[in-house]
Amino acid sequence: MSQVLHALRCVGSSGVTRVAAFTGLDEAAAESELIDLAVAGFVTHHTGFGGWALTDAGREADAGNTSAELETAGGRDALTGPFDDFLVLNPELLDLCTAWQVRSVDGVTTANDHTDPAYDHRVLGLFADFHERASVVIKALAAVLPRFGRYESRLAGALTRAQTGELAFLADDLASYHVIWAELHEDLLATLGIQRWRG
Repeated sequence: MSQVLHALRCVGSSGVTRVAAFTGLDEAAAESELIDLAVAGFVTHHTGFGGWALTDAGREADAGNTSAELETAGGRDALTGPFDDFLVLNPELLDLCTAWQVRSVDGVTTANDHTDPAYDHRVLGLFADFHERASVVIKALAAVLPRFGRYESRLAGALTRAQTGELAFLADDLASYHVIWAELHEDLLATLGIQRWRG
């Protein structure tokens, strides 16, 4: 299974840096594989618009690869429980991101300008607690398909950066905790063949 192809399935149009972060490859290796996939007709490059993206053939190939990977692992049923646990955690993560980005001041909802260290410290503490529970779910996913294990280290890295002062790495950067969690969500849907509901 091409992790580079699957990266574009999960993150959408993207530059090499994000594809490399998703796959764990260095940027040169990721770019080399993207070029090979482009030659094969599975990806295309849009100059000035998002970078690399799947073609219809690439999307179809990734769906086939992912289905075969799951069948080989005998894991569809094994993923169901951890996926359900993920869905329980998902709204909590979204609420935490909202709490990080906006707050109530004198009864008025306003953008969190991060000038109240005590408030930020409380929210960071809630993120840390959330991450402990999320790690359990990710380990259960990785026990079925080891590639899911990368999410734990990526999420931990984003949280650590936020805790050490790089505040954008919770919810306001393409390498943030929130964005990595969204990639995990899309990966689970793609792996299980579930169409995201759009209302």
